[in-house]
Amino acid sequence: MTALPKLIDHLPALKNQVVRVALEAGEKTMEYFDEAGYQGADAKADGSPVTVADEEAEKIIEKALADIAPSIPMIGEEATADNRIPDIQGSDYFWLVDPLDGTKEFISGTGEFTVNIALIKNGEPVMGVVYAPYLGELYAGAGPNTATKWLEETDNEKSIHVRTPPDEGFTIIGSRSHGSQEKMDKFLDGFKVAKFIKRGSSLKICAVAAGKADIYPRFGPTCEWDTAAADAVLRSAGGFMVNADTKQPLRYGKVDEKFYNPEFICVPDMALLAE
Repeated sequence: MTALPKLIDHLPALKNQVVRVALEAGEKTMEYFDEAGYQGADAKADGSPVTVADEEAEKIIEKALADIAPSIPMIGEEATADNRIPDIQGSDYFWLVDPLDGTKEFISGTGEFTVNIALIKNGEPVMGVVYAPYLGELYAGAGPNTATKWLEETDNEKSIHVRTPPDEGFTIIGSRSHGSQEKMDKFLDGFKVAKFIKRGSSLKICAVAAGKADIYPRFGPTCEWDTAAADAVLRSAGGFMVNADTKQPLRYGKVDEKFYNPEFICVPDMALLAE
């Protein structure tokens, strides 16, 4: 087996390389984006939409990651849909990639879509990059207290961290296109809600990481590539993404479960979920 890259022991430096990959993939998606809406989406076997932008962006990421770390396998959403799934059993590390998360938002022209690249070590996301090319926002994290947000408009990068929810109530963030409203209402019954906002893609998780929202409950299906990169950012910002039932951190690499996540909740403090 080819040796792991030296950068594996220097995750912030590896993250910088992955940021460049995400930026390139994001530029490719913007070649196909139209605020009036995207025409020509196809449906995958599971009924979810896919566009040329998804496919072209994943090709860029797959080649770049293979150049950076040829010994680390990559699980990509589009490759998985084509049954191109590498054997990750026995691999301490693997990449989890969603080249265009929020395809429905991309198709509708809202611009709330992201490029997601995560590095997984023994089931845990240890590094993640989330890039929203239309919005010009990039979130990244590679360990405790390393979470950052970069704005293209100002070329300014700043550290981000989860916040303590304000006394006036919680800001709840939810999906534009998915999830069970009945379960959401039941979950929120015990919270003082000041505001409820909706966003697309993994930007919801990043909003909690950046202290712009307090709780993101997700009651509906997601896959590991939808969440892994933003989960790494959230953990790096001091937050938690946990199984809604067990309250345990999400694990990644569940091949036998077709990479589906359990329903989950993102919070800045686990005390918020105490019984």
